[in-house]
Amino acid sequence: MPETANSQRNDERFFVYAAIAVSLAIAAAFCWLMFSLNRREQEASSENELLKMAKCSEARLILPDRPRQLVDFSLTDRTGRNITRADLDGKIVVASFLLTSCSLTCPAVTSCMEQIQQLTTNQPDVKLVSLTVDPRDDTVEALSEYGGRFGADTNRWFMLTGNKTILYNLIAQSFLSQDADKFFGYMPGDFSHTERIALVDAQGKVRGYFDGLNPNAATAVVKEINRLK
Repeated sequence: MPETANSQRNDERFFVYAAIAVSLAIAAAFCWLMFSLNRREQEASSENELLKMAKCSEARLILPDRPRQLVDFSLTDRTGRNITRADLDGKIVVASFLLTSCSLTCPAVTSCMEQIQQLTTNQPDVKLVSLTVDPRDDTVEALSEYGGRFGADTNRWFMLTGNKTILYNLIAQSFLSQDADKFFGYMPGDFSHTERIALVDAQGKVRGYFDGLNPNAATAVVKEINRLK
């Protein structure tokens, strides 16, 4: 009988401890979820603030944080073609960064790129490039549908996806810094200032950036393009 009683007590302790562990795990998961949702709300609020601030500011050239040059790469555009650094040699390049699942800043920046495409229709030496920061979800098919929404000319405006390492190296080396301390980052890759549009001269040198959320950015970019020529 004593052994049976001890066994029963041990079983009771086990179930109590198990119940406590499960409760703590559920509580931790709930806290994690609430923290994540709150961070998402803060990011969405920040996006709205960016949009509001952009409407009140002048479109101006923002100089690179350090000398930047367009590095070699080999990626796939939305038609399935292979695009390399050589395809941009001798061209003035206007580059943007996108995430097709983004609902605020990315469509606004892509609309600005659409305006730039229209304003440079008769300038074959100007190429537009949009680089996804989420190659896992932004497949060729996803970019094809996305580009169609903005009337992207497949011969002049390359929307690129491909190997994540190659993409991130291209973005980090040529264009944007990464915020390594950003927890629960909004953009894959944690790149800073993905709302910016970069301008690269015919020698592959990054001359600067414009705020792609600014309603005057398209005309400012084209004005700088004409100045470079």
